[in-house]
Amino acid sequence: MSWNDEKINRLKKLWQEGLTTGEIGKRLAISKNAVVGKAHRLGLKGRPSPIKRPSKAASESAPAASKKPPEVKVFTLTDLSSQTCRWPIGDPKHEDFRFCGKPVIAGKPYCGEHCATAYVGSSKSSRNEDAA
Repeated sequence: MSWNDEKINRLKKLWQEGLTTGEIGKRLAISKNAVVGKAHRLGLKGRPSPIKRPSKAASESAPAASKKPPEVKVFTLTDLSSQTCRWPIGDPKHEDFRFCGKPVIAGKPYCGEHCATAYVGSSKSSRNEDAA
């Protein structure tokens, strides 16, 4: 796959419109990773990750005396059922790896918070409007 001026300009336009890297890739008939790499090389403004992580600044700004270890129920694979959120938390290689375990949304494997992260809306309706 080679980048020509036309593809680069189209990438920049779609990026500015706020399309996801996956959607841009579909429209340009290239991989999402190719879009990410080229956007990075072009110095296009970064996008926030769809995966929500606690900020370092928030955890570092709390005084050391007030930091208490959170009391978290550790759900392992054997604790899960069709009614408990199966969102993995942490690195499976570490001791503190666990699953969310909160009640799931009906028909989904995750709780409301993790469904919001896992299921990103499709822009099919906006594509259909563009074609009209």
